[in-house]
Amino acid sequence: MNKKQRKWRNRILIAIAIFFATMIAEKTGIIEAAFGASAVYAAFALYVVAFLIAGYDVLLKAWNNIRRGDPFDEAFLMTVATIGAFATILFPETEPQSAEGCAVMLFYQVGELFQSYAVGKSRKSIADMMDIAPDYANIEQAGELIEVDPDEVAVGDVIVVKPGERIPIDGVVIEGVSQLDTAALTGESVPRHVEPGAAVISGCINMTGLLHVRTTKPFGESTVSRILELVENASEKKAKTESFITRFARVYTPIVTISAVVLAVVPPLLGWGPWTDWLLRGLTFLVVSCPCALVISVPLSFFGGIGGASRAGILVKGSNYLELLSKVDTVVFDKTGTLTSGTFSVVAVHPEAGIDPDYLLSMAAHAEAFSDHPIAISVRTAYTGEIDRACIAEAREESGHGVSARVNEHVVVVGNDKLMRERGTAWHDCELTGTILHVTVDGAYAGHIVIADAVKDDAAETIRSLHAAGVTRCIMLTGDREDVARSVAEKIGIDEFHAQLLPEDKVARVEQLLAREADGAKLAFAGDGINDAPVLMRADVGIAMGAMGSDAAIEAADVVLMDDKPSKIAKAMRIARKTMAIVWQNIIFAIGVKVLILVLAALGIANMWLAVFGDVGVAMIAILNAMRCMHIDE
Repeated sequence: MNKKQRKWRNRILIAIAIFFATMIAEKTGIIEAAFGASAVYAAFALYVVAFLIAGYDVLLKAWNNIRRGDPFDEAFLMTVATIGAFATILFPETEPQSAEGCAVMLFYQVGELFQSYAVGKSRKSIADMMDIAPDYANIEQAGELIEVDPDEVAVGDVIVVKPGERIPIDGVVIEGVSQLDTAALTGESVPRHVEPGAAVISGCINMTGLLHVRTTKPFGESTVSRILELVENASEKKAKTESFITRFARVYTPIVTISAVVLAVVPPLLGWGPWTDWLLRGLTFLVVSCPCALVISVPLSFFGGIGGASRAGILVKGSNYLELLSKVDTVVFDKTGTLTSGTFSVVAVHPEAGIDPDYLLSMAAHAEAFSDHPIAISVRTAYTGEIDRACIAEAREESGHGVSARVNEHVVVVGNDKLMRERGTAWHDCELTGTILHVTVDGAYAGHIVIADAVKDDAAETIRSLHAAGVTRCIMLTGDREDVARSVAEKIGIDEFHAQLLPEDKVARVEQLLAREADGAKLAFAGDGINDAPVLMRADVGIAMGAMGSDAAIEAADVVLMDDKPSKIAKAMRIARKTMAIVWQNIIFAIGVKVLILVLAALGIANMWLAVFGDVGVAMIAILNAMRCMHIDE
């Protein structure tokens, strides 16, 4: 509780003490004994003191709104209702409602304080969880570490990160070995090992060793800055339900105010009863009609849902996307980097008869020595020997189908079946599924190497979880070969797949799938956020996978998963659906109770105390329910 809230609380406690002391003195006859015939007015004055201490700010707010020409809000309703209750002392024939008027303001302020605390707790929960912004960066000067503002560190500077400190800026480790705690970004507790050459991102905590990091981005463009900006801006993108409640309150408040006036004035003019009776009904009607339960609990529910998702390493760019995610019935996946690891590795080496497997792999690794293609890197990684670049000459790409080079005066060609056909070389296929690299040495077929992109450990679990969550179709799109796509689809249980697609083909396919969607149902696309930006933006909900350090992913997607686990998609949908369930619980409960008490108030059955429950009680119950969104058990 901050300083302002503490002062507010203390003021309310003083007012409550005066209120109950006055009520006890009134009920026990102490006031009557002290003031005699003026006891009613003495009690009135004491209740007014408690009323002003508790609610003077509400009265000021209502007055300022009236002066600005925008009177219809909850402060106006409370002011009119409470002053009206105190005004009943002017009608000797009826029982004064001073205690009730004071109680309405007191309990309204208690509810407002509780509401302020709930919102503050929700914001603090996100702030604590996303407290990843570093206060300083260490720069080494003359053998000493100097703390500087992260904004002052230029790209290419070397910073030093001590154990226990957060990495302030994205960069590459040039010295030191350590473990990084990435929980604030990914929601995962397993540390990540880093050593020289490893890329590190801001926001992670250095756990063990001293690290020297060469920065690759300015602080303002680093991952931590982008994430904080994303979280701060999330509240600007409101869900349709949230926007509807805001518009509803603007129309609803003047309607109930006019209804209360009609209820208080028209029946006594028609001779249906005394003025004081109908005035009290109108005032009770005003108190219970206050829409604060809806106005605060619905945004608080969405805010809590976004916070709960962030805690799990899932960043949702706004409550509108949380609402859309809850309606998804079709999830489309890119294959590489989403359902598979996206890193190719050699799974088999099949030499021809009489050729040593190490020789085959050595020749291929030397021929691929100057290529930066992922497949070339995987071949070089699989070869355990030293690559002597001095013995390599005439290395070149072969029309996108492979490479060729002269290795120790031997002409080596490495590539796919199309390249073999172009060279007129006899070759044979492999029974294994994957990318097949054929190798020829001096025109003779030497064998082939099988490269595969491994399926992620939780890919099959992802599909099962999505189906369990109510997703009817899980579809995979890939630019890879038909047999590779079929193998992955069968292994993880994908419902439908489409292979050998160019980026523009993926967009066209998603357009077709969107056209097939039923009314109200939504389609989500999950991709790596770099190559799939057009599809991410076209889908109803774009989900970027493994976005730690990826500006393109954070920019293009609506939902950003900070690690490489596709199973987080199902978790995100569960959070979204539970959040929406809580939102609608609050809407139905608040409106249902209020309508019931409004009817009772109009009929003269509900008194001011029941009206207090209808306003403050309903608001507090709705706020407590909304706060469940911050702790959804996924």
